[in-house]
Amino acid sequence: MNLEKLEKILADEPAFRLKQAKEAIFSKLIENWNEASNLPAAFREKLNQEVPLQIDFKKFISSDGVTVKFLITLGDGQKIESVLMRHEERNTVCVSSEVGCPLGCTFCATGKMGFIRNLSAGEIVEQVLCVARFLKKENQRADSVVFMGMGEPFLNYENVIAAIKILNDEKGLGIGARHISISTAGVVEGIRKFTKEAMQVNLAISLHAPNDKLRNEIMPVGKKYNIKKILAAVGEYLETTGRKVMFEYLMIKNFNDRPEHARELATLLSQLPRNLIFVNLILYNPTGNFLPSKKEAVQKFKENLRRAGIIVTERYRFGRGIKGACGQLAGGK
Repeated sequence: MNLEKLEKILADEPAFRLKQAKEAIFSKLIENWNEASNLPAAFREKLNQEVPLQIDFKKFISSDGVTVKFLITLGDGQKIESVLMRHEERNTVCVSSEVGCPLGCTFCATGKMGFIRNLSAGEIVEQVLCVARFLKKENQRADSVVFMGMGEPFLNYENVIAAIKILNDEKGLGIGARHISISTAGVVEGIRKFTKEAMQVNLAISLHAPNDKLRNEIMPVGKKYNIKKILAAVGEYLETTGRKVMFEYLMIKNFNDRPEHARELATLLSQLPRNLIFVNLILYNPTGNFLPSKKEAVQKFKENLRRAGIIVTERYRFGRGIKGACGQLAGGK
């Protein structure tokens, strides 16, 4: 697919043609222009030739059917992965923002790929369309989107924001802004730019350690953006927007999961308004380097945070069996 090319082709057509085309793509979720019966036959043929709607993908379904991973091949042959996570009350799509990632986090399979290129806004939207078409066959829809797949969203800032506007647009996929989340490893410039956006999209910070020494061991990006800088940017975001921020914390056995780490994390976050922050604990998903924390360690970690007045949740582990869990996406490699 090439959504950018569609607008260029329709630039000389009456405005209602673009409206009809977008309705066909985003509302009716057509997979071939021949399905767009409101367009003239000759025009449909032209669009099939110049802007085909087919998406080249393979899907992998978990044994419990709750998670579906989509391996999408892009126009230049590069591959990315997206994940459908079925909750009782909603269907969430985890999308990628880059092919590979330049940050090199040691716990992440994507980081081992290195950076190949940024995705266009259309390639980001294409991932959600692919899942939406799949769900349509079950009379369901994509309800929420999280930018937690391959890549660092704030290093592809303009395309990510452009994609969000399409996803959120009533004439696009109509996904509410409050049901869209961006996760960043702490790119401070991105956080500050995002603070100025007039949109109610959620922000998450991949922290994963209570101090710079530990964090730098697993997240090289920490050497450029230390925790003090990140928390300062988050503080500005909270003061400006009044919106909650989630701090993601990967639970790695015998590395960052001790009670003293929980107490240090609580002290660190106490400088921020407690009613506007919460910690989301994520059990490490195997990518070769570490082991996940034991249940007892996770429980004690939670208790220490709660005693300090920090709201804490634990993320459900989706898709480990199909390498579709947090940190496991690697473009099919």
